[in-house]
Amino acid sequence: MSDKNRSQWDLGRFIETLSYFEVIPFLNWIQQLIQGRPQNTQDRPDGGKSVGVILVAGATGGLGKRVVRKLVQKGYQVRCLVRDLAKARSILGNDINLVVADITKPETLNALVMANIQAVIGCTAVRVQPVEGDTADRAKYYQGIKFYQPEIVGDTPENVEYQGVKNLVEAAAKYLPAANEKLIFDFTHPSTELKNVWGALDDVVMGGVSSSNIQLTENTAVFAGNVSTENSGGFASVRTKNFDPPFNLSDFTGVELRVKGDGQRYKIFLRPDATWDGLGYSYSFDTVADTWINIRIPFAELTPVFRAKTVKDAPPLNASRISSFQLMLSKFEYDGALNPKFTPGGFSLQVESIKAYGGKTLPKFILVSSAGVTRPGRLGINLAEEPPAVRLNDQLGGILTWKLKGEDSLRVSDIPYTIIRPCALTEEPGGQELIFEQGDNIRGKISREDVAELCVQALEQSKSHNVTFEVKATENKVNSINWEKLFSGLQPDK
Repeated sequence: MSDKNRSQWDLGRFIETLSYFEVIPFLNWIQQLIQGRPQNTQDRPDGGKSVGVILVAGATGGLGKRVVRKLVQKGYQVRCLVRDLAKARSILGNDINLVVADITKPETLNALVMANIQAVIGCTAVRVQPVEGDTADRAKYYQGIKFYQPEIVGDTPENVEYQGVKNLVEAAAKYLPAANEKLIFDFTHPSTELKNVWGALDDVVMGGVSSSNIQLTENTAVFAGNVSTENSGGFASVRTKNFDPPFNLSDFTGVELRVKGDGQRYKIFLRPDATWDGLGYSYSFDTVADTWINIRIPFAELTPVFRAKTVKDAPPLNASRISSFQLMLSKFEYDGALNPKFTPGGFSLQVESIKAYGGKTLPKFILVSSAGVTRPGRLGINLAEEPPAVRLNDQLGGILTWKLKGEDSLRVSDIPYTIIRPCALTEEPGGQELIFEQGDNIRGKISREDVAELCVQALEQSKSHNVTFEVKATENKVNSINWEKLFSGLQPDK
């Protein structure tokens, strides 16, 4: 093609592309200055934890608010299920995602509450109010020093500890990903962060005139545009910003896409490092016009490429460091071969989700119960030696009996779970050595700080799925805990 027949190259769009992906930081700064946008050095999404929501029920309680704080500190995206929005704001602050619902009312546990959840942590509990004494006195009481007559305040144990937990379990079962899957992008309920992750990367970067974008609608992402072969171009794509830290998918077999296309052949790229023009690992997949299909892409079948040329001596994909994802429609396959299903002009690819599959089973529901739930009515129990919840179970509306039934509603579900039974909860700072046991025989105390940390740690421990255990603290302070070792000593529930 002679120069006079070349289409006009869009320099502005070229600069905008480089700026969006921070290829040249100076350009990004100039664009922000011109458009009056503040420079945000925290723009890069966290591939480790920010995609996929941890839903916390009971988030305003003494334990729940600590769980929320620890999740946020560790980079998780958190959604808090609360009944009183104003109260929750006063306790949790204005930067936390809150949804109004009530676990005792299953109709409130709708798609708005449950969308895009990766796991659930249940910290809900009925309020038990002593007639006299505070939390410190309560700890003394467990040691037999002080007596008081506690009473239930508000809703009943049956409604909260059993029926409410059961409602939450049943709602979560409809929305949680499969046991060995990790949801990476859920476009059916796009978050604000997700909308800011993807951007167009078309052949304008090499002088072409193709154009595309990605639009996140109510229940899908639409990658669409126009591909032109003018100016020696011929591809359109959308790519994520680099994740920092990257996704660690080393425990998984591959990724799965749910898409509806137009019959053309598309590509997906996974990039193991943050360089702009570096090595990518590609897979070509065919679509069926106007039909939803699932595409499974094993990491072992990805092709290492650089600018559409295969790299023969490249190592296998390092799945522990996935810095970015990219979707592309191109007239080329690899090494100069043409895409046999490519047609220039308009195109459209709808995407519902991208997830990792074939991984270790991690718990998806962490339920905080109580030590002693099996003891009321157990033969051979000396009530004089038991904590007040056991001794006064009947007077407290059968609180432990209903907690056990709540546990059972989770056990019979198909959700991988961890059930934590802490001994007497205290307001002490935490950081103590912990003792795990099974069989519901131990007595003692543990700080809410330590239980909150335990809830968060359980999310990432494959040895913690489908286990129930009791936990107490010793008097020994520790600098760190080997969580994997602690969990590896537990036996799964039968």
